[in-house]
Amino acid sequence: MSPRAPLILAALLAACGSTAGREAPMHPTLDQLLADFDGTDRPGACLLVRKADSAVYRRCVGMADLEAGIPTSPETNFRLASLTKAFTATAVLRLAEQGRLELGTTLPTLLPGFPSWADRITVGQLLSHTSGLIDYESVMARGDTAQIHDDQVVELLSRQDSTYFAPGTRFRYSNSAYAVLARIVERLSGRSFTDFLAAEVFGPLGMTGTVAHVAGKTEVPHRAYGYSRDSAGGWVRTDQSPTSAVLGDGGVYSSIDDLARWAAVLERKRSILPDDLQDLAFREVQLTDGSGTGYGLGWFLDAFEGHDRVYHTGTTIGFRNVIEWFPASDLTLVFLSNRDEGGINRVDEIVREALRIWR
Repeated sequence: MSPRAPLILAALLAACGSTAGREAPMHPTLDQLLADFDGTDRPGACLLVRKADSAVYRRCVGMADLEAGIPTSPETNFRLASLTKAFTATAVLRLAEQGRLELGTTLPTLLPGFPSWADRITVGQLLSHTSGLIDYESVMARGDTAQIHDDQVVELLSRQDSTYFAPGTRFRYSNSAYAVLARIVERLSGRSFTDFLAAEVFGPLGMTGTVAHVAGKTEVPHRAYGYSRDSAGGWVRTDQSPTSAVLGDGGVYSSIDDLARWAAVLERKRSILPDDLQDLAFREVQLTDGSGTGYGLGWFLDAFEGHDRVYHTGTTIGFRNVIEWFPASDLTLVFLSNRDEGGINRVDEIVREALRIWR
């Protein structure tokens, strides 16, 4: 080996570890839209675009862990926040498939101890954000920095004396409902929510890195940590809040590689539920007056610039995420980021460009 060879090898290895080397640019405009996330001095993002069951764009930029100097990769697991709700809904529908509940089953039947106002709340209303449950964050103890868990959410809700509205009469997005659903899954299955998802959803799909995270009990492989801007314009880790330990509404971590497997279910190319139950997830729920809600079971339903869309966003301290499926174009987009700013604001631009190229 020549005297220069070690230097050349070191340079090549350094290039392979850089942001640019981890994923070759696949489309200049999309690369540019990700440019703000690209650098070793900032939290990053991963973008996956699928067309007809194939990845047509797959790139990760920026850092998963600034303190440890770990860059993002297609295996990096981001906290999904409310993208979790589709997994929670699937877990409930798995119980329905097994005959353990029906969408018309009422809340007190499954979780005894609620006041009489819960007598008319059904599983379907919990799934579709039409239950009227009080937001648990609005009734948590002020100034308490201890993390709250799903069972504590249920206890807190059971002490309330009313709902926002009569069940089924209005749509109001409800983290409370999905925390309650996680506890229903646990009670009916006899397993922890984490274990049920691993066995009944993630395992069958080969989502080996995806986990409903419980501190001290589970590990998140290839974990991204969340960040926010500080007063000086730098980045400070803001990975957890008092509500971060609630699993049913936002506790799953996953990567774009694992979410590609989940996208195949969304796109109806793989099955995890019988067709009739899977169809319910993508069917708009109607209120008692016949008006629509723009929501199915774990998914928003609308049109984006004339294209029918099934989607969900996930926003929490330190993370901004989106998954969108356009059935007519057979196009799916997954965007994950570990920062409080920038992500959601750029997604519409990214979607417009993806639709222009691949629709």
